[in-house]
Amino acid sequence: MKTFIDWAVKQLDVEKPLVILYCVVYFVWGLGMHWFGAQVEIAKFTFWWQVITCYIFYMVPISLLLRTLPFHMQYAYGLIAMGILEFGGYALQTSYAYPNNLLDQWFGERNFALGMALFFALYFPFGNWGVQKLYNSIFKRG
Repeated sequence: MKTFIDWAVKQLDVEKPLVILYCVVYFVWGLGMHWFGAQVEIAKFTFWWQVITCYIFYMVPISLLLRTLPFHMQYAYGLIAMGILEFGGYALQTSYAYPNNLLDQWFGERNFALGMALFFALYFPFGNWGVQKLYNSIFKRG
């Protein structure tokens, strides 16, 4: 157990500008997805501020933990994290799935949360890639 804790502490020990960039990118990304989900009536958070708790307080630390792993491992671990989040969100009714939404129509109502978890698990490898590219272009010049 000590080795996991040592590894996690090392992964989370990053420069403040990187953490701030993750928070900004994920917050904007979360607001966009919340807006899009509501506009096309797929799903939304019950309250807009859940973007902060989900994207910044949950997804940013997980992204930092996974950022040095290969794509497939980031996705696999991200799938576990998002599966828990999606299950909890719909079970506690802090997320709202619109009845008969596009995903229900395409994959069936019983597959909705699984489809959401499979999709949102991609946030970790793509988010890490995008934030690192932005960070390098902003802070690693010259």
